[in-house]
Amino acid sequence: MQVQVNTDDHIHGGDSLAQWINDEATSRLSRFRDHITRLEVFLTDLDGNKSGANDKRCRLEARLANRQPVSVTADGDKMPAVFGDAVGKLIRALDTDLGRVKDRNGRDTIRNAADQGE
Repeated sequence: MQVQVNTDDHIHGGDSLAQWINDEATSRLSRFRDHITRLEVFLTDLDGNKSGANDKRCRLEARLANRQPVSVTADGDKMPAVFGDAVGKLIRALDTDLGRVKDRNGRDTIRNAADQGE
């Protein structure tokens, strides 16, 4: 899984922030590593140089193998908390999306078989 971090001009941290995000994303999304080809992280400060409540935003876009991308957004005051919230949302979204492919016994569902032309 490749992790790509994009920030606006108001987010500070540089390489250390990018490395932390890469490590956290790789660790927390490890069970989806066979499905996610690339994870794009977009970090923005909505108020720029001003401070305010819920002015940090993290948008995650997971590119999945042979499926449509899944995107989530979280807002908050502190970037680590916002990133954690966004990862939690992404995990729930991936469970929902990828859960449609398998039944509860781990077999392919009828939807998946129909998509493959069987």
